[in-house]
Order: sequence, then C-alpha cells, then structure tokens
Amino acid sequence: MKRSLWLVMGALVMALLGGCGGSGQTAGGPDQVPTPAAAGTEQKSGQTTSPGAKQTSYPLTVKDATGTAHTFAKAPERIVSTSPAETEILFALGLGDRVVAVSDYDDYPEEAKAKPKVGGVVNPNEEAIIAQRPDLVITGISMQDQVAEKLRSLGLVVWKTNPRTTADIMNNILLIGQITNRQEQAEAVVARMKEDIQRVKNAVQDVKPNERKKVYVEFAPGWTVGKGEFMDELITLAGGVNIAADMEGWNPISEEKVLKEDPDVILYASGVTDEKSGQTLEQIIRKRSGWDKMKAVRDQRVVGVDQNLLSRPGPRITQGLYEVAKAIYPDRVK
Repeated sequence: MKRSLWLVMGALVMALLGGCGGSGQTAGGPDQVPTPAAAGTEQKSGQTTSPGAKQTSYPLTVKDATGTAHTFAKAPERIVSTSPAETEILFALGLGDRVVAVSDYDDYPEEAKAKPKVGGVVNPNEEAIIAQRPDLVITGISMQDQVAEKLRSLGLVVWKTNPRTTADIMNNILLIGQITNRQEQAEAVVARMKEDIQRVKNAVQDVKPNERKKVYVEFAPGWTVGKGEFMDELITLAGGVNIAADMEGWNPISEEKVLKEDPDVILYASGVTDEKSGQTLEQIIRKRSGWDKMKAVRDQRVVGVDQNLLSRPGPRITQGLYEVAKAIYPDRVK
C-alpha cells in the first residue's frame, strides 16, 4: 500500500476504535529489561519554565512536515490538537493548560478527555476549531495535506507532523518543545525514550540472525505494515523479522502470504473491534481458515499489544517497543 493510504488507514482505524525509561539499573542482568516508566507521563498543567532553563529565542521560524515555514513571535498560548499523538506530546511537556481543544479520539492523559472536542483526525470541524481562537493548531499523520492547507486558508496556523521513524517522533517532540518554549521538558522526554530503546536493544543484542523470530503484526482488521514505517521499526528494534518487510508502507494483508511465511509470533492491536461483525481483532485472526496450523497459533504466541502504544507516534511509542519486544522474546524482556 502506498504511503498516502496511511490516511485511509487512519480513518479506518478511528472508525473501528470508535475511537519511560527511568534511571535505575537493569534488573536481572544484561539479558533482561524492566518495564519502562512512561516516557509520555504528563507533567502538571500550568507548570512554568524554571529560572535558568533553556529558553526559546523568538521570533522563531521552523518548517513542518509539509515544508511550510511558520514564524512564531512568542510561545503559543491557545493550542488546538487534532491528533491523539500530538496531544500526548503537549501534555508530556506540561502544556495541558494551553490545550484548549482536542480531537474526538484523544483519550490520554485523562485530562485530555475533558477538553472541548473538534471532530475527527482526518477532517476536523473547522467551525469548532475557529471558535477556540487558537494561535496554533497541531495535527498529525492522519490529516491530508490539502485539509491542512484549507485550514491555513482560514487564517489558522497549522503545524503538521508526519513521522515515519522513532527518530522522527523524537524530533517532533523536540520541535514542539522549541515552539512552545518547553525545550528542557522535551529533551527530558526524549532522553527517557532513548533509554527505553537502548534497554530493549541491550536485551536482544545477542540474538543470532538465524534465531530471530518471524513476526506478523495486524493493527486493524485486514491491515499490516511493511518497511519504512515506525511500526515496522519497532519489530526490528525488538530483534524480530517483520514478514511483511518485503512490502513498503501500510498494506492490506494477504492471508496466503502469512500462512506461507508461518510466523513465530503474531502481534495484534488489542482493544480493536470490527464494528460490522462485532468481533475483536484477536477473534478475527484466530478464525481465519488454516491459521490454526501456523506455528504462532500452535505455540500460543498470538499476543495483543495496547492499540495506542503500538500505533500512536507520540511519547509512549517506546513503551510500545517494550511490549513488542516482550511479546517476541519473553525470556529476555522481563
């Protein structure tokens, strides 16, 4: 599936859903990794930058993922987020008091649920956004570029992200921290994320190439991911081999291909339900013809990973990495 079809996938997943590393030593030796503390754990709303902290110099001009240059005369004070991942970033940086509205699907942290809603992530409600009088609208990978341009034509400052790797995600956090004068908070979040990544790498570093587990991941009914996207990268960082890596981007599955590849582990986004059949993603996977004969099913290695940790490119993506690694190598990742 082409990269642009992630937009379709975003709408599909949202319809289906209806919706960090600490500083302690690794427990149990070098082949084990502890559960990471939440890199995206939010700071208290209203937190201000401490005296002597790194300050952003304004006016600041930076480009977003569409190549559009934005100039900020000062730190934005009224922010609308139309993307759950970006909302998590804002709260992780202690900017909850400046977030005046979010998308219908924003459910983390808990405080985000109480914010006014501005519609979906692909096509948010323009009137609802304008009514909030924002000086910044942040949006993510699900919004098409032309929709962002339309919002800009209405006089809104729209900052769009489009991360494809964990490095992109961390860079977005740093950029948002720079724009909002929360640089030190952003650097702290990214530092914790890097620690999480390194712990997982350490835990699987001595897995021999011929012993790497073959992994199939399904994040929505009928959809998997190939190379070039952060979800594929999670599997690679965790020491697995994505059986769909010969394709690029987000793809509809081929049940025959999965059967042929016979993965050691099947990962699925837990909490996802098909609105038509009412079945969970796990039920759909287990009922497919012939799949009961696959090694992953026979060995009971069909593992659910929290849908938001797996597919939301925000501060908690390294928690998702930990869960993926634990599912693939439970003996190494404790």
